[in-house]
Amino acid sequence: LAIAIPLAAAAIVIIVGHIVPRVVADLIAIAATLATAIACAISLHRAAHRDVVHWFGGWTPRNGFALGIDLVGSPLSAGLATFAACVALAAAVMASRYLDVHSTSFHALLLVFCAATVGFSLTGDLFNMFVFFELMSVAAYGLTAQKNDEAGPIQGALNFAITNSIAGFLILFGIALLYGQTHALNLDQIGRALAAGAPNGLVAGALTLIASGLLIKAAAVPSHFWLADAHAVAPAAACIVFSGVMVQLGLYGVARVYWSAFEGAVPPSNGLRAVLVSVGVLTAVVGAVMCMSQQHLKRMLALSTVSHSGVMLIGVGLLGAKGLAGAAIYVIGHGLVKASLFACTGVLVHRTGKADREHLHGRCRGMPWTATLWMIGGLGLAGMPPFAMYIGNGLIDEASHHEGAGWLLLVGALASVLTGAAVIRAGANVFLGWGPRESDPTSARHGAEQRPDTTEGHDRTPATMFVPALALLVAAAVAGLVWHLVDATEGAAERFIDRPTNAAAVLDGAVGPHVQHAVTGGPPASMLVTGLLTTVAALIVAVVGIWRERLPQSMRELAARAFMPPIRAVRAAHSGHVGDYVAWITLATAALGGALLTVVNR
Repeated sequence: LAIAIPLAAAAIVIIVGHIVPRVVADLIAIAATLATAIACAISLHRAAHRDVVHWFGGWTPRNGFALGIDLVGSPLSAGLATFAACVALAAAVMASRYLDVHSTSFHALLLVFCAATVGFSLTGDLFNMFVFFELMSVAAYGLTAQKNDEAGPIQGALNFAITNSIAGFLILFGIALLYGQTHALNLDQIGRALAAGAPNGLVAGALTLIASGLLIKAAAVPSHFWLADAHAVAPAAACIVFSGVMVQLGLYGVARVYWSAFEGAVPPSNGLRAVLVSVGVLTAVVGAVMCMSQQHLKRMLALSTVSHSGVMLIGVGLLGAKGLAGAAIYVIGHGLVKASLFACTGVLVHRTGKADREHLHGRCRGMPWTATLWMIGGLGLAGMPPFAMYIGNGLIDEASHHEGAGWLLLVGALASVLTGAAVIRAGANVFLGWGPRESDPTSARHGAEQRPDTTEGHDRTPATMFVPALALLVAAAVAGLVWHLVDATEGAAERFIDRPTNAAAVLDGAVGPHVQHAVTGGPPASMLVTGLLTTVAALIVAVVGIWRERLPQSMRELAARAFMPPIRAVRAAHSGHVGDYVAWITLATAALGGALLTVVNR
């Protein structure tokens, strides 16, 4: 039902969208996403003590061999599906007022996207994961190109489509290699088959192709270029699901495929951790630095998503339950806060028709409530308690200390400080008029291309725009206050990585004794202190960025000589030419393949 409801609703919207009032399509989209969220929440509740396994058509396994296609509702997968549906609900509410000038195709595409994210989260079949990946991608291309009478959205959608289609081909080729090796498509059956044999180059190749494709979707550097291009031109309601859900699903796919299919053949090792964590560190640092250098608000938020994706990848790449739990909590906190910030950006575009700091400088002084949400969202990105991101960061830090890599604390802190500071500085420019008016040719071009997605009411902020932004931010704070959620997530992560027990439940119908995670009393003081320190540091960096012209000339020159050359080099790589992006993807795939082949052959 969680997949069928939004797909059926999308078909209904397309059929009746031209003959009924617009409000009917709005209500259908909102009702369908709400029903999907409820269905996913019911699955999550039922998965609390044992995984819920559904075989389509009753084609259950025979003697451990899968004959049909299954959905598996584990706490992590059902939780991610519920989260994705809730974010899609917020986007549907915002789109009910935000997109006056477009047809109901946006509603249909959003519903298809919602169905694909739920299916991707729950499927236990590797080929079906690819199908849902493609369905999600195609819907996202359409959402990006909603304003298809402008050059910018078309170019952004094409870059998005080409790079992510390459990701789909990589995954498909990896699936073909695995099928040739194991004669199976069910993830748990593949895991059993690979665990029974010795690892070889074919296994390394399949892991490389599938992981590379999923890391493109996760916007891991250097395969991240499409993200900023798509976010800069897509409607803000679409950006809510892009940054709030889609990137996180790429990371979930890496974790799901590894622990279910490859863990038996390529067990966790220091070499494998080094490969994944290195990609995460590079992504976190490059994304944070690029975020600080942006004028365009949507590109700034998109590149902050790249940085935080790197932090989440570090949690996954530590290959342990605590790091995975930290990444899961981080997904919730980041997704909710970032979706709220994109909703605020949608308000700014609605009211002013612009989305860059140069044009908006001091023009939004009469929007105190939007300013409040924006600033609080910036503090949430910086890791301020009680927003859930500080807990996710703390769990990842604990996992890194356990693996002897305590220095990773600095990477997570850097991502929090720089991205939070960028948002706070932008808020001070836009809402308060503080700091100099800065000009940037690239950002100015995107700002000039931006136009409102609404045709009237630009003198006020509709409740359908403001309420989702407020609700998402409140939900992020509540998630950080409910410590039972953290205990439940750690227990869910321990179940998630228990491959033999999970395979027995899916293929044999067994009810295995999953390890029960001990209940703790609340966040340790170290997490709170770290969160407060990164928040204070973000405020300091933001203040320095706003009034840097008042610093001594020698200090500014020293900073320029130290930081501007690498920033210019990274910005030059963001050329906007899809051929360049494909070259970077090719390089990233080859490098990952060489590293994984070295790990497998040890």
